Amino acid sequence: MPESIVAEPLIATGPVLLELDGAVARLRLNRPEVSNGLDVPLLKALYEALMRCHGEPRVRALLLSGEGPHFCAGGDVKTFASKGEALPDYLREATSWLQICASALMRLEAPVVTIVHGFAAGGGGFGLVCASDLVIAAESARFLLGATRVGMAPDAGSSVTLQRIVGARRAMEIALTNPTLTATQALEIGLVTRVVPDDRLEAEGIKLATELAAGPTRALAETKRLMWEGIGRSVEDCLPDESRTVSALSGTEDAREGLAAVIERRAPAYKGR
Repeated sequence: MPESIVAEPLIATGPVLLELDGAVARLRLNRPEVSNGLDVPLLKALYEALMRCHGEPRVRALLLSGEGPHFCAGGDVKTFASKGEALPDYLREATSWLQICASALMRLEAPVVTIVHGFAAGGGGFGLVCASDLVIAAESARFLLGATRVGMAPDAGSSVTLQRIVGARRAMEIALTNPTLTATQALEIGLVTRVVPDDRLEAEGIKLATELAAGPTRALAETKRLMWEGIGRSVEDCLPDESRTVSALSGTEDAREGLAAVIERRAPAYKGR
């Protein structure tokens, strides 16, 4: 791994860490004990970190990663299950924060490079990958959308971004059948930018982010804006409906069964209600 240029801690503790390494902001999801599973406190911290990046003129590229064995395994299902009948309200808040964070990544002027190891699953993992500008995956990385597997619907804007990245038919297949994609498969369909050996992941991420940070900042920012805005209807226009859908589905019997099955490590028995 290349030596750091006197990294300056901006957020040194908590569920999200942020430091400025030269012109590269390094943002890390920091709940490794639960595979960086997303809950409301983490999402609020992620939003705060992204706003720091938006407001810091020294940031010319952002490198997003996760601490521990996985980039992000999605929502914190144990927290979700513990909410019982209050889950729809909790998920309404959680998905709102997640959507704001996804939008903040897309709207950040600095290019966003995300590096993925272990699993990138659910709205947290898979969705943030879809909201990134460039994605480098370790050879052993795996990708799973997985929302319908637990009786819910895709979030983090992935119901929109995924089909624009990989095409409508492929996106529909991924969303409805929930395959676990290898890094090679993710590269083949255009979900990730490149695949590198596991032991080179961080170094390659830093290298790419550093190259972008040294580039023509305004040109990169305007190009990024044009690319995101030029794919048709803005993702933000679709987010309210997505949030309502996820919240409503979370109150169904099938959603509770799906969460319980994940926690209990068994096959779910859905009843269609």
